[in-house]
Amino acid sequence: MNIRIIAIGKLKKKYWQDAVKEYAKRLSAYCRLEIIELKESPLRANPSAAEEEAVRQEEGREILRRIRREEYVITLEITGKTMSSTRLAGKIEDLGLEGKADVAFVIGGSLGLSEEVSWRADLKLSFSAMTFPHQMMRVILLEQIYRSFKIIRGETYHK
Repeated sequence: MNIRIIAIGKLKKKYWQDAVKEYAKRLSAYCRLEIIELKESPLRANPSAAEEEAVRQEEGREILRRIRREEYVITLEITGKTMSSTRLAGKIEDLGLEGKADVAFVIGGSLGLSEEVSWRADLKLSFSAMTFPHQMMRVILLEQIYRSFKIIRGETYHK
C-alpha cells in the first residue's frame, strides 16, 4: 500500500522530526510512505474573516494540486467521523482488499481545510473534538497508521 501524508507546515522541533522518522522507519515494513510538507500561507496578527478564508483557499489549492486522481483521500477534520484504532485498521485493510492501494491523509493548516479539500475527501476523519498542534497530529496520525498495520497483521503492539 502507498500512504501519503499531505500536511501544511514543516516540523520545526527536533523531537517531532525524530518521532516522525521513527514511525516512518517502522512503517517501511508495511507500506510505502511519503510525507509532503506544504508551505503555510502567511497570516498577519488579528486577521479578518476574509483574510483567514483567503489563507484556507490558498493552502487548499496547494493541497489539491498534490492529491492524485487515483488516491483515496482521508482528511483530518474536527467534524469528521471518529473511529477506534481497530476500526481504522479495518478501513485500511478494506481499502487494500478493494484494490485502493493509494491513500492520502491530509492535515490542514492552523485554520483548517478549505471546503474544496473537504469535498474531495472520501473519508473525513476526526481523532478528537479537541484541537492538537499540527506537529503533534502528524505524529499521532503516523502512530495510528502503524498501529493499524500491526492490527491487520495480528502482530503484538496494539494493547
